[in-house]
Amino acid sequence: MVAGIHHITLITRKVQANVDFYVGFLGLRLVKRTGGFEDATQLHLIYGDATGSPGSLVTFLVWEDGSPGRAGLGQVGEISLAIDPMSIGFWLTRALSAGLKTEGPSEEFGEPVLRLKDPDGVIVKLVGTNALQATTPWSSHGIPEEHAIRRIRGATLFTETPEETQAILVDHFHYRPQTINGAISRLVSEPGDIIDIRDARGFWASAPGTGTVDHVAFRAADDAELQSVRTALQAVNSWPTAMHDRKYFRSLYVREPGRILFELATDAPGMLVDEDEATLGTRLFAPGDSPKLLAELNVILPQFSMPGEPRVIYRDLPFVHRFFTPEEPNGNVFILLHGSGANEVTMLPIAHKIDANATLLTVRGRALEEGAPRWFRRNGPMSFDQADIVSEAEAFAAFIDGAVQAYGLDPERIVYIGYSNGANLLNAMLSLHPHLIRRAVLLRSMAVLENPPTADISDADVLVIAGEKDLYGPYAKPLTERLRNAGASVELETIPAGHDLDGADVPVIQAWLKRSTKSS
Repeated sequence: MVAGIHHITLITRKVQANVDFYVGFLGLRLVKRTGGFEDATQLHLIYGDATGSPGSLVTFLVWEDGSPGRAGLGQVGEISLAIDPMSIGFWLTRALSAGLKTEGPSEEFGEPVLRLKDPDGVIVKLVGTNALQATTPWSSHGIPEEHAIRRIRGATLFTETPEETQAILVDHFHYRPQTINGAISRLVSEPGDIIDIRDARGFWASAPGTGTVDHVAFRAADDAELQSVRTALQAVNSWPTAMHDRKYFRSLYVREPGRILFELATDAPGMLVDEDEATLGTRLFAPGDSPKLLAELNVILPQFSMPGEPRVIYRDLPFVHRFFTPEEPNGNVFILLHGSGANEVTMLPIAHKIDANATLLTVRGRALEEGAPRWFRRNGPMSFDQADIVSEAEAFAAFIDGAVQAYGLDPERIVYIGYSNGANLLNAMLSLHPHLIRRAVLLRSMAVLENPPTADISDADVLVIAGEKDLYGPYAKPLTERLRNAGASVELETIPAGHDLDGADVPVIQAWLKRSTKSS
């Protein structure tokens, strides 16, 4: 039995702020970045010591759209990290210099403790203790090795079944009771990390979401131990899941009687299975190591910068949006508008295929239909809210004006690419806000304005791509004629596709971009 904590997994909404706190402030090493194993389109970050050794790992699932959770019954309420007892003053000074609010130093179970909150509101305790030493210390800029985070000290569990929770930890995860302080019972493992069980009867209910701990994982020697523990847990009706291969470890999950999620994870193969120590955490990995999936994830997953690196400073603009900056930007900018029911991520892969060196600004519509984003309301399949089109077009025009100024975009290098409902907003905007959109690609589009205003759009260059199997395909020609009558230069192409985006769109758009660039 290899006892003790393997890792703790939490949920964050603010990926850049999360990296800035755990790497920039706490000085942990980012040892792995992957697509999630349950959902590959969810970014998973893993922090730890120099080699990402078990017991040092704090991991985060990134939920950009996640609602804030609340720590309460059946959850982990706090996590703690071990430091040298003489380092409390260093960390207090560092926190004050960074403008972070602190509680303490105080004393808990005879140890000095400094409480902080991370950007999502998770309570992180820095605990001075000599019970745990770093396996492979990691020192970073501004944090000498003697003051660096050593390992995970432990976690505090909020449970209304403290006796049953303790029994699971003692009987199956090899913790032993150490002491009791008021409502908290402290258990300790052989390596020295701790689990504090708080009798939380009468507490408020927990709520899953960002800013909460998803689970605590304990260490197992190998698969045989996983199976042994699984068999023992099944005998006491704890409903463990089947074993999972997480590439860096193999594991099983179980909810203890208080409903807190535990994991048992093997030490091997470890974080060095696909990277060497010098390059840990520097590139993205895809579940299953699929090159095709990795190519998509590199575009879909939210980008972030390491402390000290250049970064996009997101501005407070009227639409949810995301930037993708390629490694070697060529100055071209695509502004992407998704179709009904999708979001700002949907158009990223096809746009990246069109031009791998273009900067992508992708935006989410604000109208909702049964909770799914759209660009404007509709009254029926072919009936659209005219006032809402005008209102949202005006808001989007203001967004573009703000984005151009805030992000330093060159209006002459912008191409708008809209699909379905997003393309419909763009074709309406050509009439409602002439001269704003100079180049646009309209995929599976139709005219939605019933009485478009008279406008001179002779400075607009437009590509309309229809699908020959698309039920809405016949509407592409009337749209083309309307735009031409208003003065736009319009090309209509029909591809052997339905309403969905298709790989055949890409070469058509690439060829048009070449022609459009030469003529502009």
